[in-house]
Amino acid sequence: MQFRDRSQAGQELAALLRTRQERGTLPDPVVLALPRGGVTVAAEVARVLDAPLDVLVVRKIGAPFQEELGVGAITGDDEALFDEDTLAGLGLTRSVLAPVVQRERTELRRRERLYRAGRPALDLQGHTVIVVDDGLATGVTARAALRSVRRRAPRRVVLAVPVGSPETVDLLRAEADDVICPHRPARFMAVGRWYEDFRQLSDADVLAALRTAARR
Repeated sequence: MQFRDRSQAGQELAALLRTRQERGTLPDPVVLALPRGGVTVAAEVARVLDAPLDVLVVRKIGAPFQEELGVGAITGDDEALFDEDTLAGLGLTRSVLAPVVQRERTELRRRERLYRAGRPALDLQGHTVIVVDDGLATGVTARAALRSVRRRAPRRVVLAVPVGSPETVDLLRAEADDVICPHRPARFMAVGRWYEDFRQLSDADVLAALRTAARR
């Protein structure tokens, strides 16, 4: 199974969520995309659910010798969240990663300023918050995002991704009220493997999606 692109993945995910909405299990939804990759997926979800769309900027903390290997993540001004087992296995410490955290926080703030353009973040209190990304590998960024959302007093927190590692999906059920992931291949490997078109999105792509959602 491969999705054609993130839009198709978002449409499939949105159809599942729409069914739940019709059953009354997603009252007052707000959709939060994890940029950049999750924005195109989330835009389809927000459109089908007729829900507001916003971004929750999360930055992965990569290992110094392999940046794609996520060992932690940060959101906003929150303290960095680390996978302690991974740190121990790699022989890394928080102090060694401090320069990486600072660099990623600087980029996080740049993106927040750009994507928000002066707009305040959506009020999540009392809403069903649906956190959307294009896939779930280690789950470290999703975990940081879910904990950040919890602190904003939502009614329910739902994590929705088109494809993910079965083990990670199971782990994150402890962080969300519901985890919706229609495709959980046993040999997961990486998110990009499950998309024919997995091109990197740009800041312009994110801004265009947010503008389109705001006009609805």
